[in-house]
Order: sequence, then structure tokens, then C-alpha cells
Amino acid sequence: MKSIKPRTKRKSKLLAPIFSEEVNGTLIIVGGNEDKEGDLIILKEIAKKAAHGKLIVATVASEIPMEMWAIYHRIFKNLGVSEIEHLNVHQAEEARAVDAEALFDGAKVFFFTGGDQLRITTKLGGSPIIEQVFKLFRSGGTIAGTSAGAAVMGKTMLIGKEENSESHKVGNWSMAPGLGLLDNILVDQHFAQRGRIGRLLGAVSMNPGILGTGVDENTAVIVTKNQLKVVGENAVYIVDGSGITYTNVSEASAENTMSCHGVRLHILSDSQIFDLKIRQPVMPQRK
Repeated sequence: MKSIKPRTKRKSKLLAPIFSEEVNGTLIIVGGNEDKEGDLIILKEIAKKAAHGKLIVATVASEIPMEMWAIYHRIFKNLGVSEIEHLNVHQAEEARAVDAEALFDGAKVFFFTGGDQLRITTKLGGSPIIEQVFKLFRSGGTIAGTSAGAAVMGKTMLIGKEENSESHKVGNWSMAPGLGLLDNILVDQHFAQRGRIGRLLGAVSMNPGILGTGVDENTAVIVTKNQLKVVGENAVYIVDGSGITYTNVSEASAENTMSCHGVRLHILSDSQIFDLKIRQPVMPQRK
């Protein structure tokens, strides 16, 4: 009679790669409404990355691009950035006419302002500008974005109403293709301030392999390789659906209340770190 060996515990699966390909760059993903008059903690992080190089401010998402440009130009100039350029296009045709190589010559940071994320993808998607954004990212540069500029970072982005008072309803959110700087992460912004936990849970329920990341206002995550670090005064919410046992999002009608079982939620504050490979916060070692 054969003896039965006890089963060994399986090692936990690692998250699929976060970046689309091998890159050396940094992402600074801002939840919107970052401090522009006080300590400027988040904008200082962006300015620091542009030291001795060019910072490009892209206002293509905004309805008031010249006002946005004036605000950020003043701030970054006061923070010591010596070379700041403005990118604004109204249509995809204009984006393809831009001399992208000249624009990015000497650039260290590319920064998307807020507005409507669909304006970014529809105007810049497939253009030489986006090719240069990826080239900068791969070579060690920084891509930053606030609000709509944060939402476009992943392959998939959430879109919909600015005020989502019934985010727990199955049909009260939708998704569209993003720029794809991040794989397997979906970003939502203005998170607690606009009650968006329901729509992030719904998006993760539709594809539990995606790690949902909700970023509060005046808060950012700095992503390098497979590590995420929180900067700012509020919180970042990580929704991990890898343990989901049941959800009704694929079967219920749009008016139904969403149901989801077995999801994990991590809440991180300033200076805390999340390991994207093992899907766990990194706790500081006690002395």
C-alpha cells in the first residue's frame, strides 16, 4: 500500500508584470486637487525629477488649457525648473503634426494635467507624442499625471460621471482603453472625495487580475519597478480581487446593486510602501 505524502503549500503567485516592458522610469500618479499654494509636497516631487532638464506640461485634457498652463508654469518655475514647455492640441491631426523629437529633446518629465481622460487618449493615442512618452519612460524619465492625467496610466481606465453618488449600482460606471504605461493596474482618482469605492470594486470584479488603485485628492503614488510609495495628506486604497469567490457584475442588470465576495482592501497613508509583485504592504522593520 502506497503511503500518501502530505501536500506542500503552494507558493503564492506573483502579480504579472506591472510595466508593459522593461523600463527604468518612474510614474507619479496624483489623485487630483494637489496643493498648489502651501507646502507643494507632490509638485516638489515632480519638479525634483526635472532637475537640470526639461519638464513638459500637457494640458490636452483640460477645457481651460491656457489657465492650467499659467498655473503650472508659475509653480514649476518657482520650484526651480529651468526649462518648461507647453503641449496643447485640439485634435488628433494636430498631435501628429507636432515635432515630437524636438519637443522631447532634453526632457526628463512629462506631466498630464487634469480634465477629461478621454481627451488625452483621443487626441494623443497612436501619435508620435505618445511614442516619445514611452521612450522617455523606458529610458529613465518620469511620467506624471493628476486627476484625468492619473486615470490614463493603465491599459484600462474608468470613465463616467464626475459625481457618482450611486457607485454601488452595477451600471453606474464604464471603462475605456488607457495609454498602457501600467499593466494590470487600474487607477481611480478623487477617490474618497467622490465616493468611488463602488466603481473600483466593480472594475476589479470584472477582471480580478487587475489591481485597483484609488488615489485621494492631494495624494500621489510614486511607482518604480514593482514598488508603489504613497506621498501626500490623504490615503491610497488598493483593491485586490485575486481571492474573489463570487460577483454578480456580469449577470445583474444596470439598476441592480453590485455584490462581491472575497475581495481584499489595503489602505495606505503617507510614506507607506506596497509591493506590487506580492500584493502586500511593506512594513518597516522594528528596531
